[in-house]
Amino acid sequence: MKNFASSSFRLRDASFEIRLVYSLFLAFILGGLATTWVFQFQRIGFSYERIVAYYLGGEIQGQMFFPKNLNALLEETHFHTFMMSVVFLILSHLFLATSVARTTKLFFILVTFFSHAADMGSTWLIRTLSSSFAYLLMASWIGLWIGYLGMILIPACEMWLPADSNPK
Repeated sequence: MKNFASSSFRLRDASFEIRLVYSLFLAFILGGLATTWVFQFQRIGFSYERIVAYYLGGEIQGQMFFPKNLNALLEETHFHTFMMSVVFLILSHLFLATSVARTTKLFFILVTFFSHAADMGSTWLIRTLSSSFAYLLMASWIGLWIGYLGMILIPACEMWLPADSNPK
């Protein structure tokens, strides 16, 4: 972690062992996020109707879902807030150690952060205010996929692919 104390630290310059550990971490995180994304598609679904049925009660592919009660939402929010904040922090640190432009770094970090906030908030909004917030939930999932894939793939590429010998 002392590598991150220097603002000039870049993943490309890290030792083989450090790049290996970071890469293995990225592989685990990608696996964890992939199972989350499969869960979203299989269990909930990526459509207004399926999200509404999942949170407000209804039928999805012959399976009945009861409305999510506030305790279930609180438990989900509690788990996601603690767990995903740690994942977000670590991935953000790795991402900041890449050589991509500052605006690119800010884009991916802010898209991911605000998508998390919308993801957690929209489930409450669907359940308590309006089913229309299902669209916000779908948008937040897209933001999370874009944000996390960028924060995983860009560092992985920078650690293992040769540096561009012809800067533009």
